[in-house]
Amino acid sequence: MSIAAKLESLGVTLPDAPAPAANYVPFVRVGNIVYVSGQISKDDALITGKLGADMDVAAGAAAARVCAINLLAQVKAACGGDIDKLVRVIKLTGFVNSTADFTDQPQVINGASDFLVEALGDAGRHSRSAVSAASLPLGVAVEIEGIFEIQ
Repeated sequence: MSIAAKLESLGVTLPDAPAPAANYVPFVRVGNIVYVSGQISKDDALITGKLGADMDVAAGAAAARVCAINLLAQVKAACGGDIDKLVRVIKLTGFVNSTADFTDQPQVINGASDFLVEALGDAGRHSRSAVSAASLPLGVAVEIEGIFEIQ
């Protein structure tokens, strides 16, 4: 099954790739590797909150899933609009807006990892870091950057 068809079967429509908010580019392609700038937890609205204070792990994981969808939107743009040129996810780095005593960052970023494996199968398996941040831009709950291999 193609990636586009799998996403459709999951009820996921990739949004237009978000434009950068400052003086940077949303992705850089070097050969067949695409480095995607951090994508925040934003769908129709910003998903804000601080894990360990006003947000639980399940809500954080849902926010991370949104970040993964936004990452795929950038990859689709890097592939000239053809998401099926994605070969594999190489690495994610997830930042979780959390309190100093919150220690479940990996479970939050699992929202992105689990979605990518569900959508891409083995091509979605990746190396990963999940770290805490005292705050994130616009008060979002999660930001994730990624490295991808494309055709």
